[in-house]
Amino acid sequence: MGLWEAFLNWLRSLFFKQEMELSLIGLQNAGKTSLVNVIATGGYSEDMIPTVGFNMRKVTKGNVTIKLWDLGGQPRFRSMWERYCRAVSVIVYVAKSLTSLARNKCKWRGLKSITDREVCCFMVSCKNSSNIDMVIDWLVKHSKSKN
Repeated sequence: MGLWEAFLNWLRSLFFKQEMELSLIGLQNAGKTSLVNVIATGGYSEDMIPTVGFNMRKVTKGNVTIKLWDLGGQPRFRSMWERYCRAVSVIVYVAKSLTSLARNKCKWRGLKSITDREVCCFMVSCKNSSNIDMVIDWLVKHSKSKN
């Protein structure tokens, strides 16, 4: 990004609010609702009730308002994922931490083969709130804004 473009982006951020929609998908008990709660409140709870259908939550981080769609991961709800992923800025796939994923995160699910869009893999901990802010920063920077 050139200096002029960076300056214009900074100037826009002073006067314009950015909005983005984000759908969180993943298998049941992957941590989607925990991630939403940590992003929204900064708090973590061990006692989570499985999402039935979906939940939606709006969160403001700086000048960005994020609409988070937390989609149920049970097999009976997976058919609706496509509907909630069509018009969003970002799709986040949440997976439980696996040792093999930790060792080989870039090759997991063929992420390196996706070349027509921005893709990244982050290791986060909702319990310790580690890397959450880094993920939000990346998402905001790489999302297609709905201004």
